Amino acid sequence: MKLAKFIIVFLILNFTALYLGSWLMNNGPQTNWYIHLNKAPWTPPGWVFGVTWTVIMICFSIFMAFLYNLNANLKVLLLYMLQWLLNIVWNFIFFNQHNIGLGLTTITLLTVIIMIFFFAFRKEMKFKSLLILPYLIWLCLATSLNAYIFLNNQG
Repeated sequence: MKLAKFIIVFLILNFTALYLGSWLMNNGPQTNWYIHLNKAPWTPPGWVFGVTWTVIMICFSIFMAFLYNLNANLKVLLLYMLQWLLNIVWNFIFFNQHNIGLGLTTITLLTVIIMIFFFAFRKEMKFKSLLILPYLIWLCLATSLNAYIFLNNQG
């Protein structure tokens, strides 16, 4: 029963982060600024982002519930809180403020934190570590998209 409560708590927290990030981006993907950027040829269609983030946050919530149930320490909480904040703030930095460089730094830090989750806890999480792979893979793709925009939209 305790695990189910943790899953619910992390689902609420993670989907709140998605909501706040979406709200802070201020229709960013539909703005003239974003539409006219030179984007990577491998940029997925817009609908893929919503579907993917939904799956990622469900998997990540389950991962976090298992991890927190096994290891509710300060390191886990601090990493989670930092991940949560970076996930939200990237949307504001990139889409709202149009700061592609700082966005790239932010998403790179977020990717590193998710890598830390995967590698630091994979022995105790065992096969449950696979639950974080969709997040890690997607962040690698998203980081490459942000990097392409950074490199191909200067001046």
